[in-house]
Order: sequence, then C-alpha cells, then structure tokens
Amino acid sequence: MIERNMIQHCRYLLEHFPAIAILGPRQVGKTMLAKQLGLTWAYFDLESPDNYQRISLDPVLFFKQYSDRVIIDEAQFIPSLFNTLRGVIDADRQKMGRFILTGSSSPELLKQVSESLAGRIAIVELGTLKANEFYQIPLSPLYELFENKITQQSIEILRKKTSQPLQNAQMVNHWLQGGYPEPVLAKDKRFYDQWMDAYRVSYVNRDIGLLFPRLNKVAYQRFLTTLSKLSGTIINKSHLARDIEVDERTVREYLMIAEGTFLWRMLYSYENNVTKSIVKMPKGYIRDSGLLNYLLRIRDLSDLYDYPQVGCLFEAFVIDEIVKGLNAQGITNYQTNYYRTRNGAEIDLILEGYFGVVPIEIKYSTNVQLRQLVSMQNFMKEHHLSLGIVINQGERFEWVTEDIIQIPVGWL
Repeated sequence: MIERNMIQHCRYLLEHFPAIAILGPRQVGKTMLAKQLGLTWAYFDLESPDNYQRISLDPVLFFKQYSDRVIIDEAQFIPSLFNTLRGVIDADRQKMGRFILTGSSSPELLKQVSESLAGRIAIVELGTLKANEFYQIPLSPLYELFENKITQQSIEILRKKTSQPLQNAQMVNHWLQGGYPEPVLAKDKRFYDQWMDAYRVSYVNRDIGLLFPRLNKVAYQRFLTTLSKLSGTIINKSHLARDIEVDERTVREYLMIAEGTFLWRMLYSYENNVTKSIVKMPKGYIRDSGLLNYLLRIRDLSDLYDYPQVGCLFEAFVIDEIVKGLNAQGITNYQTNYYRTRNGAEIDLILEGYFGVVPIEIKYSTNVQLRQLVSMQNFMKEHHLSLGIVINQGERFEWVTEDIIQIPVGWL
C-alpha cells in the first residue's frame, strides 16, 4: 500500500470542507486513497449493481441512513445524487469531513460537482504515480518554493540546504514505465503489456462507449493512435482531421473527450504579449508516459532513446511530473502554458500563479548551451522577470547564468 502525495492535502481539505471529490482517470488509485482517508467509513461503489440500485431508487432515504463518514465511489453514475447531497450538507453546514466522492472518465462530473455543490466540496485531481511515490520517498522540497513568491534567493536557499531526491537514471526508468500502479508495481513485463492493452481497449469500448454511445469507436481509436504521435507538439486541428479522415469539428470534439477523461493534457499559448506574433494553436500530451510509450510501441530504454521525437516525450513527462507535484503540494489557481512566436522563439512551459511567472525550458540533454537560452532571456527581459529554470539530465543544481538555474530532472 503506497501512501500518495495527495493524502496530506486531502486530510487538510476534509478538515475545512463537508466533502471532497477525488477525480482522475481509471486505475490510478482513487478508491485506495479514499479508503486510506476514511479507514472506518461506510463504502459504496456505484459500479456495484446492488449499491447502485440502493442509492438510485431513493437517494433521500439513503442519506438519512448514511449522513456522515461515507465514501461513494464512481459517483458520476447517479447525477441526481449531487442535488440531494447538497441538501444533506446544508442541513448541518458547519460539520466538516462527512463525504468522499470519487469519479473518473466523465467530462460532466466536474460540471455536476461545481454547479450542485459549489462552496460545499473541494475538488482534487489524482493522476498516475509520481516518481517519488513509486520509489517511496518524500515529495521533493522543490514544490515548497511555489507556496510563496519564487525568487533567486528562495532557489539559492533550497540549493544549499538539500540534496537531489532521485537520481536521473531512476527518473528515466519511471519515464519509460509510467505510473499506473497495478502494472508498474507488479514488475512483470508480460503482465505490464497485457494490462496496458486491456486498459486501452477498456478505455475506448467501456468508458467512452458508456459516456458517448453514438461515438464512432473506430475513428476515435484511430484518433488516439495519431494523437500519441503528436504528444509534446503543437496541434494543428485541420491537419489532424485530414490524417484521421474526419472533419475539424469532430477533431475538436475528440480532443475535448480525451482531455475531459483525463487522458490528454492541453497546454494553451501564453498570449500576454502584444509586441510579438504568437502561435496560438495549443500543444498537448498523453498524460501518463507509460501509456504513451505503449501506444508508440516503445518497449525498453533502447527504443525510447532511439525514438525520433524523444525530446518531445521527455518534455511531456517532465511537465506532468511538475503538475503532479504542484497539485500534491496544494498549489491552486495556477496556469500552465507554452510560448512560441512565429519567428521560432519558444519556451516549453510557463507557470503563472501567486508565485509569479516562471518560464521553464526542458532539455533532454545533460548540459546547457547558452545559445539555447536566447528565447528565455528575451522573454524574461520583455516581461521583467528575474528567474528562469532549465530542467535537464544534468548532474548539478547550479546557475548557468546570473538569473537562469539548471535543475536536474531528479529534483522533480
């Protein structure tokens, strides 16, 4: 049983909200996390026919019987549940930590929770295992920097005070296998491959089939195959539509489905710049690196290193590790963007939140060439920023210029 990074943040939220909702893709450990949070709580799984019938027939009666310390798994299967739960919470509004809901693969779930339970429920997103969770070490102290305004001084204090949590080789291993708990913890390659194939089939035929019964599954599967090859790149919807032989409207719908079911993460263009001609098309990537590698038929490190767009795969892996770390630290109200001008100047990731604006370049290499930093230096000058970050496979946490710090990927 692995303790997830998110557990401390969830415990804090249960002390301050009547309910929390744990959202995320299937098979990432939402049920296990909920049960760890509520060890002695009543548990109901809406994928169980008996539990579903009991709650759906009379949710009012159910909540009279179970008005406190209740876990409801896969709550999206009963949409009417949320309106009833609102009344139950309001009947004893000052009491906190009463309900834990989980939900997966439902673009409508977040809307239902937000509209029906606004102010009554805290929402957290659980992804696949982060590297430190797989290796069972504490979350990197790097993410503590984002709790306040991040500066060169705070970076320097961290650099001098602590050592690198993981070796780069450990991170590369995690990059290859990804973080779905069941297959990576089994440490059996044959089972891993079988599990991944079953997951892919189940995602399309079961999850998508239930949510979108009129969807062309064959076309959507073709879309996923093509999309995996575009992970980490700018998405041209018209080109994608032509490749999979559908119209552009269908591609927009497919992208919304992939994003809403937690398979795909979209990065939108950072447009806070009126002096440049900005590329406005979004970028994106398959969230779990292991699933992405499986879809690309990358089976081992040799395949990974030889992949023509290995830099794009590394970039996608790093960005998702960062997002998981920020979420685990309880950092909220931040944005993830990328930046590219029509002249070719590009920055892989721009984080913006209460901590400020932080441009991040992600390099597959082990060292930094100063000519590679021209775009970042120009961006920092134009936006009056005092700090930039380069993440790579280097050995040292060190300043490469007076205002750009190199952070080895093991620090993530």
